[in-house]
Amino acid sequence: MHCPFCRHPDTRVIDSRSTDDGAAIRRRRSCPTCERRFTTQETVLLMVAKRSGVTEPFSRSKIVAGVRRACQGRPVTEDALAKLGQRVEEEIRCRGLAEVPAHEIGLAILTPLRELDEVAYLHFASVYRGFESLADFESEISRLRADRERAAAADATEE
Repeated sequence: MHCPFCRHPDTRVIDSRSTDDGAAIRRRRSCPTCERRFTTQETVLLMVAKRSGVTEPFSRSKIVAGVRRACQGRPVTEDALAKLGQRVEEEIRCRGLAEVPAHEIGLAILTPLRELDEVAYLHFASVYRGFESLADFESEISRLRADRERAAAADATEE
């Protein structure tokens, strides 16, 4: 690690601490040449493999932006979008892979978005899954209704 002040190529770690529930390490460093101190933060890079074959770093903000478009005109708060983005990122990182196909990120978005807002879910799913006809929408709506009825029946048996 180069010193950001004098560019000396060797610095010494004074202290290391885990941050973000173990997702990153914060290190306090000292330069033996200029004796100045600075802090670094190390995180594991998660790469996304796109359909084109290109890989790029994972970005929670891209997930939130895509879901925000699907939620346009819906009563969904920025806080709810941020929580959804965090939930998707945690699910993807829990897989323990260094590179994740973009398709799997889309699949990871569907369940939390469905729980957040069914209309936004339909909008996102129609683009993500490439709905081409009214029948595609009808089958997805039927699936949503059946799942809602199963959940209501399960809630009724618990009481």
